[in-house]
Order: sequence, then structure tokens, then C-alpha cells
Amino acid sequence: MSTKAQYGIGELAELGGVSRRTVRYYIQEELLPPPLGVGRGRHYGQEHLEQLLRVKAMQEQGSPLSEIRRLVSGGRMTAAIRPALEAVRRTPWTRIELAPGIELNVASCIRLPPPGRLA
Repeated sequence: MSTKAQYGIGELAELGGVSRRTVRYYIQEELLPPPLGVGRGRHYGQEHLEQLLRVKAMQEQGSPLSEIRRLVSGGRMTAAIRPALEAVRRTPWTRIELAPGIELNVASCIRLPPPGRLA
């Protein structure tokens, strides 16, 4: 018996390499569907994660949000977007908070200086 993946907003954000604030913004902008459940039982599924990765890949390619919204609303993904999505899925990211509300996302294949030097 298999169970469906259920993520809290923090888990979804971490898996997608974005902040919680970005997840909320994408939902507000209708780039992601709203969470499932109500109240404290709100959660996100695998389809939320896949959509988040799609949106992130398109944004990294320089697509404006209006174009991304148009593409994801129909559930379509162009051939040009597919390779970028695969690359994002395979690349783990390190998230570094620079200041409250400001963070830096770095592909884990990039070697960072030690934390003391980074500060």
C-alpha cells in the first residue's frame, strides 16, 4: 500500500529551493494551486512540488510571470522548458539567509567558502 506524499509549506519550499514566502506568492499569483486540507491540516502534494519546479525552471530561463501563468494554467509545458525542469530536479540547492527576507540560493555543485568567510 503506497501513501501519497504530503508536505508542509516548509518542506515544499525546501524541496523546491525557494522560501515559504515564495510559495505563498506563487499561490497568490495562481502559479501554484492552493494547499489541500484546511486549518492545521493544510498540506501540499507531489503535484504541488512538480508545479513549483516547473515555475522555478521557467523563471530561471527568464520567462516573465505572465507567460509562466499562461503556460502552467493550461498544464502545458513546452519542449524548451522540459530540459530546464529536469536540470532543476537533479540539482540540489543550498539556501543561505543573507538578511531577514533576503536569501541566496546556490546550486550545491558550487563550492562555497567556509561559513566564517562567507559572512
